[in-house]
Amino acid sequence: MANQGAKKRKEENARHMQRLLLLVIVCNVVYAVLRLGLFFSSFTWKHWVGLILTSLAYVIPYQQLDAMSKPSYSDSGELIDGGFDMTTGGICGYLHDVIYITCFVQISSIISDKFWYTYLVIPGFAAYQLFGLVKGFLSHGQEGVEEDEKSRKKREKMERKASRPKFVKSRAR
Repeated sequence: MANQGAKKRKEENARHMQRLLLLVIVCNVVYAVLRLGLFFSSFTWKHWVGLILTSLAYVIPYQQLDAMSKPSYSDSGELIDGGFDMTTGGICGYLHDVIYITCFVQISSIISDKFWYTYLVIPGFAAYQLFGLVKGFLSHGQEGVEEDEKSRKKREKMERKASRPKFVKSRAR
């Protein structure tokens, strides 16, 4: 029963990566059949660039996720770790989001070329995250502003109270 969790995660990751690969293949086949087959008269060089862009947007995150989901083994061949948990957030969630947004853009661009603007969500979200990170490093307090008398006295009182030794009452027997 040892490493049962690692074996389970290994199987879950394998199923998850298969479903993700199937999603990518289905989206590409639907796009190729509909856009190249039915709407070929409106297919221009820009659509070829878009197909290459979406292919890269599938391949790069998928390879990263595939590398994260690989289990690790000991020198004797025993399973040590079942791979990264694909249901967690963070970078794994962002890579999934890129794949899902790419699927949406690719399928919906069959209807209208305006859906390519949806790709702007990815750098927009990255900028939003970076802004939050940079804002955290900047000081929030204003050093040049003097505090008023009431807040200064309150702060000093809280500091005095915090610096007092704490005594615990106990009964003498």
